[in-house]
Amino acid sequence: MADINVTAIKARRPADDPGSEPIWDLIELLFFAYRDFVSDPDEVLAKFGFGRAHHRVLHFVNRNPGMKVADLLELLRITKQSLGRVLKQLVDQGYIVQREGAHDRRQRLLHVTEKGRALALQLATLQTERIAAALKELGPGAHEEARRFLAAMIDREDRAGVLAFIESADEARRRT
Repeated sequence: MADINVTAIKARRPADDPGSEPIWDLIELLFFAYRDFVSDPDEVLAKFGFGRAHHRVLHFVNRNPGMKVADLLELLRITKQSLGRVLKQLVDQGYIVQREGAHDRRQRLLHVTEKGRALALQLATLQTERIAAALKELGPGAHEEARRFLAAMIDREDRAGVLAFIESADEARRRT
């Protein structure tokens, strides 16, 4: 694929003109960026017979040890049936364990095993390398600008909760 001329893309259509046609270039860049962002982990996951749903579950359980199944369902916005199938595979193959809640034995709290942590880290490392290379191309301040853009893409009513969720996971990781 040829290099993308970002200046030419910007000149084609003002992003703040809601009355004109869709922002095709950014829509397509997001599609292609996502395709490539998940491609490296997809190759690793395929070797285990896993897919993107497994990746998301493993990622969020790794980042939030002790997460309730109900919270994971809400976060991923998938059906109980879909999560159940994926979670069963991850538990059966030793990547995740479920434990009863300390105060409520009906709760199922999720934790990655060492095997699960290692796979989550391998996948995150692949994605970090891709992100770091892109940020390096953009220069100083790119991380914060990318973060602001991505946060702005989240529905307003969910944004503060998502950012708090990320900060909580970051804080928990710093303590370990």
